[in-house]
Amino acid sequence: MEEQHNPSVTVLMPAYNAGPYIAEAIDSVLQQTFTDFEFIIINDGSTDNTAEILKQYNDPRIVIISQQNRGLIDTLNDGIKMSRGEYIARMDADDMCLPERLEVQYNFLITHPDYDMVGCESDVVDKDGNFLTHLVPVGHSHEEIAEQIDRKCPFIHPCVMLKKDMAIKAGLYPKNALTFEDHLLWKKMLSIGKVCNLKQVLFKVRFNPESVTIDEKWRGPEFIEIRRRSVHNGYVSEEDAAALKKLIANQNFSSYKQASYYAMVGKKYLWNKPDGRKARQHFGQAIKHYPKNVASYLLYMFSFVPGGLRVRLYKSFKKR
Repeated sequence: MEEQHNPSVTVLMPAYNAGPYIAEAIDSVLQQTFTDFEFIIINDGSTDNTAEILKQYNDPRIVIISQQNRGLIDTLNDGIKMSRGEYIARMDADDMCLPERLEVQYNFLITHPDYDMVGCESDVVDKDGNFLTHLVPVGHSHEEIAEQIDRKCPFIHPCVMLKKDMAIKAGLYPKNALTFEDHLLWKKMLSIGKVCNLKQVLFKVRFNPESVTIDEKWRGPEFIEIRRRSVHNGYVSEEDAAALKKLIANQNFSSYKQASYYAMVGKKYLWNKPDGRKARQHFGQAIKHYPKNVASYLLYMFSFVPGGLRVRLYKSFKKR
């Protein structure tokens, strides 16, 4: 009997209520120039039409797993354990790979065997696919990343490709690090091997209201301090884990996430892609969905400042 071929790469994509975007995400993987992969899609208890969309695909490389909702961290860890590829490429169900993404990252890791993980730069689009800005990680070389790891997350999570055995050796995603589980895993991997980001755009990250990603400023100072302390220590204490769980539960409702999304996009139109009218449209939506956030009103007013001056003021503030 012929032995089953293990693919070189496992593309791992959890999905929760990703109906509006998941077909585009799947298609971007199936259209890769690199083809020696399995594509594990874990439907984590979706209540929308995600399951129906998944049934439309019959590509033999796709492995669909449906489960009751377990959350992102457990889903990712289970996916890593069941993967057959030596390398794991992360993917989110609302994002898009450029056609050469897997080929470029795989070739880098094969030709640089001393590296355990590689990321890349990305474009950012809104929920409708409109370009917003170019996303550059805080560091590219291993040394730059090591210098920044305690300050900022140095990788764009769905853009990474990593060695499966090193992720397991690092302990996988820590269960208590809600919304920054990737940052803690990267720090652990950094302590046992080499990592880097390529100076190349291989991905499109989508901002959308259904995403678990919320601007940290909307999470609030308590969240920011818990994250800072946890990343510095390399773990989340039981006390911080309880506070984090409560804080996120209190923010996990539709109007808050909608407002956060519109505010996040509005800020891109303030200084990344200056357009005062579009900025006001988005901040207006943020105020409509969650009128208690004072920053939305202030940024709405700031949008009346001429675009060039806005950008200069922003850059001057960022340098401080």
